[in-house]
Amino acid sequence: MLVHGVFSGGGVKGIAFIGAYQVLEEKGIRFDQVAGTSAGALFASLIAAGYTSEELFQMFSDLDFRDFLDETDALAAIPIIRWVPLYWRLGLYKGKALEKWIAGRLWKKGIHTFSDLPPNALRLIASDLTNGTMMVLPDDLPRYGLSWKTFPVAKAVRISCSLPYFFEPVRLKTEKGKVVLVDGGVLSNFPVWLFEEGRMQRKRPIIGIKLSQEKEVIPPKRIKNALHLFEALFTTMMDAHDARYISKKHTANLIFIPTDGINATDFSLSEEKKNTLLQIGRERTKEFLKTWRRVF
Repeated sequence: MLVHGVFSGGGVKGIAFIGAYQVLEEKGIRFDQVAGTSAGALFASLIAAGYTSEELFQMFSDLDFRDFLDETDALAAIPIIRWVPLYWRLGLYKGKALEKWIAGRLWKKGIHTFSDLPPNALRLIASDLTNGTMMVLPDDLPRYGLSWKTFPVAKAVRISCSLPYFFEPVRLKTEKGKVVLVDGGVLSNFPVWLFEEGRMQRKRPIIGIKLSQEKEVIPPKRIKNALHLFEALFTTMMDAHDARYISKKHTANLIFIPTDGINATDFSLSEEKKNTLLQIGRERTKEFLKTWRRVF
């Protein structure tokens, strides 16, 4: 059975997607069109490229996430001033290692640009800070004077994964000048709405996989200083849009995977935590399929 898929952001917690994907494949469910943000963009791109759950399991079992943390060489060995890139480069890590890794995995499946994928197979979310708008890749590239046919998929994934202050933003050259692009999760961390607004040709049931509790109780934030204010602003930007949208929709086609106690930026993730995430993904997907009625 073919379905459309949507994957949320969540950093290294995205390992849980593999567990969910394994169960779906075991039940004969395959994705033909996928969308995602941040970590969800990474997994969506690999699935669109044709990777099976077993291939992803092997790929990420052997992966040390710390290989993605490419600090600015001149500062990496000087702990006292390692925060300088936050001011000049706007991120602790360059993000080039991440993009190179993604490009290599996609290339093994013959994928370089969006033209190498079937039509409408993949959509990714980014945040355009220069123009203050959400960006859907590859759909919105023509607005910047860029061709989706020649735009690298790995670059699009890298943009969607650019967690502010953690990875350097991507400065994209366009016909109107440079634009600064960061993690799509800043504006939409779970873009299930893409299949409702005509961006994706919805012909099949949707299965969305979200790294969170189904009914999250978010306590009121106590804002007493500038750090609290920044945290409140950031979490509001990430969650408010999608939470309002999902609350209006029937959630029977969404798999919610709780990942409490695991930090999205824990790039030293232990084997034990990896296995925990995989197992939670499997268990929640099995529970979901018991009651799923293939809602359109």
